[in-house]
Amino acid sequence: MSLRTATATETMRTVEHRARRVRRQRTSWRRSFRRDWRLYSLAILPIAFLLLFKYVPMLGNVIAFRRYIPGGSIFGEQWVGFAYFERLLSDAKFWETLSNTVIIGSLALIIVFPLPIILALLLNEVRVRWFKKLVQTVSYLPHFMSIVIVASFVFELTSLDGSINAMIRAMGGDPIAFMQEADWFRTVYVVSEAWQTVGWGTILYLAALTTIDDQLYEAARIDGANRWQQTWHVTLPGIQHTMMVLLILNIGQFMAVGFEKIFLLYNPLTYPTADVLSTYVYRIGLTSGQPSYATAIGLFEALVGLVLVLTANFASRRLTGSSLW
Repeated sequence: MSLRTATATETMRTVEHRARRVRRQRTSWRRSFRRDWRLYSLAILPIAFLLLFKYVPMLGNVIAFRRYIPGGSIFGEQWVGFAYFERLLSDAKFWETLSNTVIIGSLALIIVFPLPIILALLLNEVRVRWFKKLVQTVSYLPHFMSIVIVASFVFELTSLDGSINAMIRAMGGDPIAFMQEADWFRTVYVVSEAWQTVGWGTILYLAALTTIDDQLYEAARIDGANRWQQTWHVTLPGIQHTMMVLLILNIGQFMAVGFEKIFLLYNPLTYPTADVLSTYVYRIGLTSGQPSYATAIGLFEALVGLVLVLTANFASRRLTGSSLW
């Protein structure tokens, strides 16, 4: 009987302790809010933007399961279930655009993603300050250019009278119509993407490099490590967390291959290799007037992206200990 009484007493004490802790947390939060309400107010606009432009539009995904009729309800007129998803599975154009999306996304991930890391490592070894700043400035500038300007540069450089064909003629070759030949589109896209993004990515890695303790390099030199061994055993592990976080974010954007740039660069001649899911959704939804079918494709793209992010985050956490959450 005494054992039961002691157990009940201990349970009541535990419950009371948890209740007091919850009350203290609530009081602490209220006190913090009253003290720092000006700082909290700065979050109102970002939160409103997130709700208005990111979460509210999600309600429109319901028309992937309903037949939308122009002039009718914005949430569709008739429930059709998975009819549009069954349609996309039998749509040859959908599979072509999915294939293009995977290929272009894979090329961008394999080729473009490592370039900022390589450039950051190279700049980290440069001791001539003015040259280092010059390279940084030149590599950063394309990131701040409008996509329209970048596309204009690409058209000018790859035109029959452009600089690239001028060099080809100088070497005795025949000019190439890069933007009219489907086989060249992926090459042009990946090169332009690398040119535009490598500098901005380098900023993040250079910032990560500054957090590495110099004593680690000194210890490595005492142990006889050369520059390559220091880079491999000290520098790369030091920026591993940044690398994995950016890799997960890039994988999350894998299916959403740059719509703006592809939309500005492609044309009907390059559709076989340039048309991706995002551009196909645009044409189906706005040009062809099939918003429900376009929403189904977009929802499929979003779900695949979500699965890729969750998988990459789980794998990174298990293999390296670094993750987004």
